[in-house]
Amino acid sequence: MTTKHPLSLLLLICLIASQACQEPLKPAVLDIADLVAAHAKYQEKHITKRRFGYDKIAPLIQNRSTAFENRVLGHSVEGRPIHSLTFGEGEVRVMLWSQMHGNESTATMALFDLFNFLEGSPDDELEHIRSAIREKLKLRFIPMVNPDGAERFERRNAQDIDLNRDAIRQSSPEGIILKEARDGFEPEFGFNLHDQNIYYNAQGTPQPATISVLAPAYNEAREINDIRSRAMKLIAGMNRVLQKEVPGNVGKYNDTFEPRAFGDNFQKWGTSTILIESGGYPDDPEKQYIRKLNFMIILNALFEIASQGYENFTEEEYFAIPDNDSKLMDLLIKNVSAKARDYSYQTDIGIRRSDRYQDSIRYSSASVSDWGDLSVFYGYQEIDAEGMNLTAAKVWTEEMALEELSDSLAWELLTQGYMAIKTKEEDKGKFYDLPLLLFSSEKEPDLKPGLQNTPDFYLEREGTLLFAVVNGFLIDLEKQASAPSFSQRVR
Repeated sequence: MTTKHPLSLLLLICLIASQACQEPLKPAVLDIADLVAAHAKYQEKHITKRRFGYDKIAPLIQNRSTAFENRVLGHSVEGRPIHSLTFGEGEVRVMLWSQMHGNESTATMALFDLFNFLEGSPDDELEHIRSAIREKLKLRFIPMVNPDGAERFERRNAQDIDLNRDAIRQSSPEGIILKEARDGFEPEFGFNLHDQNIYYNAQGTPQPATISVLAPAYNEAREINDIRSRAMKLIAGMNRVLQKEVPGNVGKYNDTFEPRAFGDNFQKWGTSTILIESGGYPDDPEKQYIRKLNFMIILNALFEIASQGYENFTEEEYFAIPDNDSKLMDLLIKNVSAKARDYSYQTDIGIRRSDRYQDSIRYSSASVSDWGDLSVFYGYQEIDAEGMNLTAAKVWTEEMALEELSDSLAWELLTQGYMAIKTKEEDKGKFYDLPLLLFSSEKEPDLKPGLQNTPDFYLEREGTLLFAVVNGFLIDLEKQASAPSFSQRVR
């Protein structure tokens, strides 16, 4: 048998042999275990609390390797530097900016974890991820857009301007800097990194929206062009990671067009923009687990941009992500019996707690958020109080110094129905972690349970106190060892 084209056949054989000997191509979809391992190895250990200012990150920026180009883009109202860090040698430009709201720092922490990863050793098993990003992408990070707000851990800047409503008017130096950074770099992809409150849930479920995502609209009609479509597909790939790590804890942010917002305008200006909002997760007050999720989905997204793996996802997968709702409470008490004058009725009580700071010390302050039929709400913690009665706490008026209140004495008072204790005037403003309400003024706190009063009361059955609610925390009076610890301040 003769071959008419021996040279062509020989070339084909050589090509097949060459491909067989090559290193197998890495998949466009990263393994979740690799992302988890990467964060464990490269997490920045100098940031472990979510409240920090520019002084905390300044040395972490200055000590970067030559892999990063560090540039000061300008200064905030109060004169603090706003940095950009640039990494990579590729043609596809990606811009990531965080903390334009000063008290939204979760993604900022994740970016410093990512910087450590990008500087990692070429000898480690994750080098194929790092090299793909370095060779295909040029990344520009602005880790803290609002350093003045971060200093006070407040949303707005020193002018009281919401920077995310300053894309058009450009009243703030920080807004001008961000707009100029975008115009000078002209990124093809952008990541707008924020925090949302912890009471968002995935619609129709009790699951907190630990991460919410959005491909912002670029016009009132919320049309989809190629630019917005790319963002949707990239988000669908991020959701794949999240559903394996935190199934059900993902929401889709409202896409009503906001003409003043940076994300919407980045999309309008031609950058495929992805909004990431860090919400809540049980027992993660400092958002360290959510920080890890940010790292994982951002690293995954960067790899998918480098490999164009996002093209494997669809707009339909994006729209299948549940919408955000706001139906979560920290504590939801169901079906408790209460009285109004001589009228007995059954009610639900929803309590929400907020973190407050004094001298960088975090403490809790709770309020009754809603009262009545809360059957459409969910709680991070729930109790069915069917058969229990709502009863007011008593006040111990014999003055005690804070140092006199040991754990055992505090528990004894609490179990006897005394929740509010009068302390000395010099104790006012001091911090403590006892399950009591301490006050130093002559005026006693109003402990009558109700929507307008503080969430400090008891649940009892047939005269026996079963549970105490102290500053919005539920305490089982039969289980002292499992009582929650929380910081308060003497009123």
